[in-house]
Amino acid sequence: MHPITLALAKGRTTDSTLRLLNKVGYFFEDFDENSRKLVFFDVNQEIKLLFVKAVDVPTYVEKGAADIGIVGKDNILESGADVYEMLDLHEGKCKFVVAGKNRETFALKNLTVASKYPSVAANFFQKQGINTETIKLNGSVELAPLIGMADVIVDIVETGRTLRENGLVILEELEEISTRLITNKASFATKTEQIEGFIHKLQQVLE
Repeated sequence: MHPITLALAKGRTTDSTLRLLNKVGYFFEDFDENSRKLVFFDVNQEIKLLFVKAVDVPTYVEKGAADIGIVGKDNILESGADVYEMLDLHEGKCKFVVAGKNRETFALKNLTVASKYPSVAANFFQKQGINTETIKLNGSVELAPLIGMADVIVDIVETGRTLRENGLVILEELEEISTRLITNKASFATKTEQIEGFIHKLQQVLE
């Protein structure tokens, strides 16, 4: 039986996800996140692991390069990838928020929004019927309202400390975020037994 291919996100949840995989019997003895190597197999050759950037995981899964993926809900939403979301792993919990200097900002008819997640931001404000111009930033989005480059930001927050330290407040909470398991639709149809078996093992540990 061929191994199923798992796209694993690089980043803050890598270690906790690997510990979870260890608990269900999948060990990657040669895995080293500081290595340049990107493909790893578990000791039983049941899982082929692709170690990739979090933003790319939904694409690898949607295009069938990986059968399944483990990545944050934020990247799934931003990508808009056509995949099945199968399981919440309850890791890396945080939330999408709109933040700004004050609540009166929402009274503006046209908003400039800075975000690492322009698609998530645009979709939210479109549903609210608010016209926006979205600026994509890759880091320190909290700076944008402080220097007048944007009225508000859309970002993920865990404790809100960075917002408070920069004089920003949460204006709206959009969605709870955590690490999820996703699967390619065709793979789920052709490798149903393998994928469901993998999910079942994870569910048992999570319960």
